[in-house]
Amino acid sequence: MDTPDYFIGVAQQTLWILALACAPILIPALIVGLVVGMIQAATSINEQTLTFVPKLIVIAICLALFGGSIMMLVADFTQDVFARIPEITR
Repeated sequence: MDTPDYFIGVAQQTLWILALACAPILIPALIVGLVVGMIQAATSINEQTLTFVPKLIVIAICLALFGGSIMMLVADFTQDVFARIPEITR
């Protein structure tokens, strides 16, 4: 096994898992922030809590809905990395 290529592959897989784990939380939060920002611009209401509370609620809902699948994704990746450790030491 070529060790540098192996670690580059693991790093690429890590970045992909990170993107898959963050997307279900970040994308809805960005959309809510955009919608609330447009509403604030249209109504000239500049209250900071108006942007924070809806994002917090959406993030809590997304974590409740997708938290288990995100955890399984990260756990499977971690098990895969630990299972590959004996291959590296050869």
